Amino acid sequence: MHEKQHMPLPELPAASPAICVTGCGYWGKNLVRTFDALHCLHGICDSNPSSLAQSLGTYPNANGYAKFADALNDPEVDAVVLATPAETHYRMGLAALKAGKHLLVEKPLALEPEDGMEMVDAAAENNRILMVGHLLRYHPAIEELQELIRQGVLGRIDYIYSNRLSMGKIRQEENALWSFAPHDISVILSLTGQMPMQVTASGGAYLQPNIADVTVSNLLFDRGTRSHIFVSWLHPYKEQRLVVVGSKQMIVFEDSRPDHKLMLYDKRIDWSSGSPEAAKPKGVPIDFSSDEPLRRECEHFVNCIVTGKPPLTCGEEGVRVLQVLEACGRSLNLNGEPVQITTNLFRRQLVS
Repeated sequence: MHEKQHMPLPELPAASPAICVTGCGYWGKNLVRTFDALHCLHGICDSNPSSLAQSLGTYPNANGYAKFADALNDPEVDAVVLATPAETHYRMGLAALKAGKHLLVEKPLALEPEDGMEMVDAAAENNRILMVGHLLRYHPAIEELQELIRQGVLGRIDYIYSNRLSMGKIRQEENALWSFAPHDISVILSLTGQMPMQVTASGGAYLQPNIADVTVSNLLFDRGTRSHIFVSWLHPYKEQRLVVVGSKQMIVFEDSRPDHKLMLYDKRIDWSSGSPEAAKPKGVPIDFSSDEPLRRECEHFVNCIVTGKPPLTCGEEGVRVLQVLEACGRSLNLNGEPVQITTNLFRRQLVS
């Protein structure tokens, strides 16, 4: 087994920021719980009276805001976390940044790259932290995988594929691509260190008109690296699997497994009489920290506020993910026609 000494997470500074979580529903309640555990929960905002009352009953020390404007007008609120529907992210996020609040917004950053860029500009103009909740980037297994790539253990990255499949949660406001794929796109861009040159996407809408339940997106990168992302909320079993095939070795991260979630495989090709023969790969489990990804993400946001350092999943990174999503969406609407990505809106290196 590959052993590694894991450094403890950094302690939060004594003067932690006062954070208001907006939206305490399906995912927001987890953010409320985590920021309360970090002793940063100042308030909870939700337009649904029953949801707000239920959350305040669980966290009676938090301030309650029925209106988002009331949270923004509270001078004691240092930062806002948005766990609201995707179509509200741009409007509410921009308002928070212009009000001088640091912002953590759940994926996607916005629905259009241009709107995301405007949020990035607003964060810079107001000297505020803008972070996107691409949770998978904060998983200890992904951190370990990225370190192995940095060390050259896998060699040149040839191919990456990701499956994110389950039965539900079915959405009406966005398709499976926009609901499931942002996390995987974020990780793939980070692992390759570049934007794709071209994408193709295909899928099917079976439950609701024009809302794809299943999509397969293919990404082509410079120097021949390829990737595909298969997402579905109409699948008989849950699967969350990321496979990275390198020129030397291969690695599999399967988060839906009960154990041995991260496995490193050898890659040996024997040539016999001029014909390639693949030897059966041997897998070795890779050790990684058991830290909760959500706590790591929330703690990272707090430390970025205090130190002023840019987040791992900053606004620029969120815009890049939007560019890929938008291109895949166009290809999906064109029945799989290739779509070129010719504009890299930011020059900052993708690899952290």
